[in-house]
Amino acid sequence: MKTHKIRILLADDHAIVIEGLKALLDGEADLSVVAATTEGPQVARLVEQHKPDVLVLDLMLGAMKGTEVIAQIRQRPNSPKILVLTAYADGESVRSALDAGADGLAMKTESPQQTLAAIRQVHAGQLVFPQAARRWMQGRGTGSELTPREMEVWALVADGLSNPQIAERLKLSENTVKFHVQHLFTKLGVNNRTEAALKFVTARPPSTPPL
Repeated sequence: MKTHKIRILLADDHAIVIEGLKALLDGEADLSVVAATTEGPQVARLVEQHKPDVLVLDLMLGAMKGTEVIAQIRQRPNSPKILVLTAYADGESVRSALDAGADGLAMKTESPQQTLAAIRQVHAGQLVFPQAARRWMQGRGTGSELTPREMEVWALVADGLSNPQIAERLKLSENTVKFHVQHLFTKLGVNNRTEAALKFVTARPPSTPPL
């Protein structure tokens, strides 16, 4: 029986990285590279032209940041899953990628098999990122200052929106929203959405943007 291949668009500012990824992915029966580019501004055009299932994207794309590309892609209907493939393992890189709307993050220093697994997991709707970065972010814990994205999520939770509704409003994947909500609960020191909403009503952070 013929299986549906996962269509992949590669975007990295190093041509040698793209060639290496192509060689790796072309050896997999369920994966197919439909296009590649080293230029950030070209990504949106290639997404429209080739309609990939997964965009594998570097955070650095010359003059255009990967987070800018993600935000641009997320404004499109039926945007692909986005896996950031980067050399930066710090939590801030993960945070910036998730805030922009990435579905996951993988390290260029990981094994080829881990990269393949990350692509398949993101395509299947899983939120993927390195355990080291997860520990770094969780270690910030309660009392840490909320990011602008977390402030947006908090306000929408307080308005009674579900994770799917928040995902639709903010152009994020449901898994990304789930991650933000869980991390928000940790920072606020609450156990559920009701407690988070009550805390929002009493706190009313002045920097919360109107929605």
